[in-house]
Amino acid sequence: MFSDKPPTSNQTQRWKFLQLFGLVRRNPVMLSKWVLRWAIVGAVSGLFAGLYWNVLELITHQLQRFEGLSLLIVMPLAGLIIGLVIHFLGNPGEIAVIVNNIHFRGGRLDPSKNPSMLLASLVSIAAGGSAGPEAPLVQVTGSFGTWVGDRLKLQGEDFRSMSLAAMAAGFTALFGAPLGGAMFALEILHHQHILEYYEALMPAIVASCASYLVFTFITHLGIAPTWYFPQYRLENIDDFAVAILFGIIGAVAGWIFMSIFRACHHLFARIPGPIYLHTTIAGLGLGSLAAFLPLTRYFGHEELQSVLTTNFSAVFLLVLALSKMVAISMTVTGGWRGGFIIPLFFTGACIGKAVAILIPGLNPALAMICTMAAINAAVTRTPISTTLLLSKLTNFSPLTPILFASLMGFFLAPKVPLIASQLKIQESFEEIKN
Repeated sequence: MFSDKPPTSNQTQRWKFLQLFGLVRRNPVMLSKWVLRWAIVGAVSGLFAGLYWNVLELITHQLQRFEGLSLLIVMPLAGLIIGLVIHFLGNPGEIAVIVNNIHFRGGRLDPSKNPSMLLASLVSIAAGGSAGPEAPLVQVTGSFGTWVGDRLKLQGEDFRSMSLAAMAAGFTALFGAPLGGAMFALEILHHQHILEYYEALMPAIVASCASYLVFTFITHLGIAPTWYFPQYRLENIDDFAVAILFGIIGAVAGWIFMSIFRACHHLFARIPGPIYLHTTIAGLGLGSLAAFLPLTRYFGHEELQSVLTTNFSAVFLLVLALSKMVAISMTVTGGWRGGFIIPLFFTGACIGKAVAILIPGLNPALAMICTMAAINAAVTRTPISTTLLLSKLTNFSPLTPILFASLMGFFLAPKVPLIASQLKIQESFEEIKN
């Protein structure tokens, strides 16, 4: 007969000790096969990102030689090539499709879209489209995570976490900020909830660190700040009021950008014909803008430094910011491939510096970075990771003003996000697929 009496405290403690002792004998440290898997996925993702970046720079250097009115020929031709790639190899989609695949397909990203995404994005970015390489990097690295998950026969959250870890590795390679890239990969999935898939946070961080090391070793990027802003020290509580003010300005800029973006989307949707007609028309529009405002060309990685170091007037900076919004919108809605995170940073820097010029006494570094944070948080709904990313990209050490501005952009953003799939609605997934 078995006793119905509960075990004594001494028996319970002895059982726990034996169980823990057995666990320690098997593995005395926290390092496990899962950590090694995440690190390997991150390292491979960083290797791919480094190769992609080198190829992109090689093509970009060839196409940068075309300037002025010659862009009215070069960029429509690039648009035609992009359209033909998509027409024959298939539509690779954008970040919205990736987000919905995480929600509704358990994190399964389709590797068959990679050839189209790679070719179309290389031409789009190298020719001068106002979109960065984050979307293609995330698509390809995320699909690699899916492939690894299939090979390991993972299920459920383990499978989704592997894809998210690889996506985070792709983000980190571009931004050079492992913690910020990991957070961004999880935050971008929702318009309101910061971290629904919290189980993927540690996989994302480990993969991001591995990706960062490999990408930095290949490209020598990401060690120093990307942009060198004027020195700033947080010494006055009034600076928090300034951060909130520029957070509001950035949120207003986010509203304006989303209105322009949706207008461009409706305009291209009304144009009949195949995708290569749309991409060619978008190329003509982008070429026209770049011919008269060269700083609207490309995604702002190098152009933002020109804004920092050149004494432009406030009026020119505001015109440049508005034109950049149009260029980003035409790039993405016209079928060119790429992401709009760094282009939004460029736009926010222009607006922040213009306001700092118009209101003497304001610190231009604080004004620019807070506006950059707020406009990106308003559009992408990523206040925490935006703060981490900008702190690393600009070497702006006081996190708190950036966080205040990011939160203002986030909470003052339109209730309906620009990336509709962040709403996590099945119908939006079917719309995007079609």
